[in-house]
Amino acid sequence: MAEQGVGEIVRAISDDVKELVRDEVQLAKAELVPAAKAGGIGAGLLAGAAFFGVSAVFILYFCVVYVLVRLGLPEWASFLIVGAALLLLAALLGAVGYSMIKKVKAPQRTIKQAKETVDAVKASAQQTLAAIKGSKDDTKAISR
Repeated sequence: MAEQGVGEIVRAISDDVKELVRDEVQLAKAELVPAAKAGGIGAGLLAGAAFFGVSAVFILYFCVVYVLVRLGLPEWASFLIVGAALLLLAALLGAVGYSMIKKVKAPQRTIKQAKETVDAVKASAQQTLAAIKGSKDDTKAISR
């Protein structure tokens, strides 16, 4: 390879670092965008289902209360029983949802690639500093 000055080597390293950072961003996008898009669509569908489900469930709650009243329980006891059952169901669903959220993991490939890039940049910077310190003056050419 042709002899290059220190300034040219530093500029080339800077360009290489910029390109590596761009590549890391592209890798992160490639890994995260499809997952985020699928999650967004799924969340929208779940929101629609939740709206209609909640509407129907309210009617069914009152139906259960009225069935309990027809079976001879006072209204307050019927509402209390249905309310307690709903609280237990909410606690169960909350616990399951929380455990599922804890299982979400970070983008492993992107993190690994970023660490490798940082290590490569550090090594390159150390080599460049060593080459600069080894040269007697800035005009002396250094082989790349």
